[in-house]
Amino acid sequence: MTAPTPAPTGLTFRTASRRHLLVECADLTATMTLHHSLESADLPGVVELVPAARTVLISFDPSRTRASALAEAVSGLDLTQSTSAETRQVSIPVIYDGDDLAEVADLLNVSPTEVVGRHQAATWEVAFAGFAPGFGYLAGDDDLFDVPRRSSPRTRVPVGAVALAGEFTGVYPRSSPGGWQLIGRTDATLWDLDREPPALFVPGTIVTFTDVGRESVEVGTSTHGAAEAVQSAASDTDGGAHDDTGSATSASATPAASPVSAAHHLEVVRPGLQLLIQDLGRPGFASMGVSGAGAADRSALTSANRLVGNAETAAGLESFGGGALLRVTGDTVAAVTGAEGTITVTAVDGTVHTPRLGEAFALVDGDELELGTVERGIRRYLALRGGIAVETALGSSSADTLAGLGPATPEKGTLLALHDPQTAPYLVDPRPAPPRNLPQPGETVTLSVTLGPREDWFTDAGIDTLLGQEWIVTHESDRVGLRLSGEVVLERARTGELPSEGAVTGALQVPPNGQPVLFGPDHPLTGGYPIIASVDDLDLAAQLPPGVKLRFTADHLASSTRRAQSNGTAKAPYPHENES
Repeated sequence: MTAPTPAPTGLTFRTASRRHLLVECADLTATMTLHHSLESADLPGVVELVPAARTVLISFDPSRTRASALAEAVSGLDLTQSTSAETRQVSIPVIYDGDDLAEVADLLNVSPTEVVGRHQAATWEVAFAGFAPGFGYLAGDDDLFDVPRRSSPRTRVPVGAVALAGEFTGVYPRSSPGGWQLIGRTDATLWDLDREPPALFVPGTIVTFTDVGRESVEVGTSTHGAAEAVQSAASDTDGGAHDDTGSATSASATPAASPVSAAHHLEVVRPGLQLLIQDLGRPGFASMGVSGAGAADRSALTSANRLVGNAETAAGLESFGGGALLRVTGDTVAAVTGAEGTITVTAVDGTVHTPRLGEAFALVDGDELELGTVERGIRRYLALRGGIAVETALGSSSADTLAGLGPATPEKGTLLALHDPQTAPYLVDPRPAPPRNLPQPGETVTLSVTLGPREDWFTDAGIDTLLGQEWIVTHESDRVGLRLSGEVVLERARTGELPSEGAVTGALQVPPNGQPVLFGPDHPLTGGYPIIASVDDLDLAAQLPPGVKLRFTADHLASSTRRAQSNGTAKAPYPHENES
């Protein structure tokens, strides 16, 4: 499916990737109803849901279901009423002294006092989460609140700011840039990993605001007092997070870890361009505004862990660009996978040897391991037998650079504890990892893409440009996304922005300048720029260094179907599915 496929229920189905289906609804109310119904339906193969303003993004397991079967099942749901369980309710104490309160009153043609009164009198429901962990988009029942964003966003909005934008109100869980109109502030703790669930605002939560004047403590200085009242108000309902198969999940649960050995640790002598702790991420928490994150090249990390006898989920190091120098205490086994480049081990006595990429090798006490400059690809993965021992966040040791979640970035002098190598669950794998043909700057790489979900926002010429010309990966690229540059920009058939909707890793989002951004593992969960396609091979995309040239290809059936649908002749809504 490339062009939108209407359903008898009034829903529209769009392909977002080979394992994601975007369901578009008529309005916010219908979207919230659909999300509640999907949560209760427990449809086979559904992995996760990302609700947004007018859409619900469904992540599914292609081995258990197909997009066509999923669309049929969703179309058959009873959407006449909410199927959510017991409603969760919270009350937020607010000091209404926001910098934009007077301007908001002028925009709404009422007094500031009336803005405050009606903001408190309204009942707000968390429609969806996004932007940052703990940030909820709250929809109210008072039609007064339809407030334009600021023409010039602030570079810093303080933590606890209560704000308005469009039909929504929200509370900033941490300091960040933002363009919402500020009307007040609160000391309520929106995000707390020691609470279950960590996010105070999850979809379906009913929120009311109360004016506490100026008696509250300074914003962000305490988690007690009024914030305790907020948590108490939420405690009488279902406080556990749920995955999208309906089973209960402890949001702060940490898997049983192997014993940490005081005799084994790793010292960061030099971190190189970027050194991060990564595992396979934390899927299942999109309802709290948390993306999966995890290793950018998942196959490289799992391969490194297999080589040293770790579980595939064990934490390792992700080195971007090379240049890292590490010193080991204690004897262990290591493996480096991913990008090609020099690997050097220098012993205490000065002896030097050069392990091969993709093969396990021994490290003894005092050895220094250097990951030199990369030659092909851009990211390397280091696994050590037993794994790196760090505190987890939502059950994962992954560092999410956008959300600021997970272990801190290792710096010079950082000591990383290691689990005892003897506790590794498997034997060291003597078989080398299969070689990979990774690119270097100046070379051309062809990536297959799946068109959608918003390719209809672009002209046929725009689609031809996407698939016909070369794109260059610019130096403005990181784990959030790769900025691409092409000689001809992508021509739009529609202008403006979409209401915020879910985005997937590998998405090609197109801002107003017409130059696409390829989303990486730390991308925002939702966004308002149209996504023209998604890249199929995410591990290869993670290994694209700046200067690499890209060409995109979509399978012939998908491209021809889109063109036929634009002419009203298409019959196959899911051209990428294998019909056998």
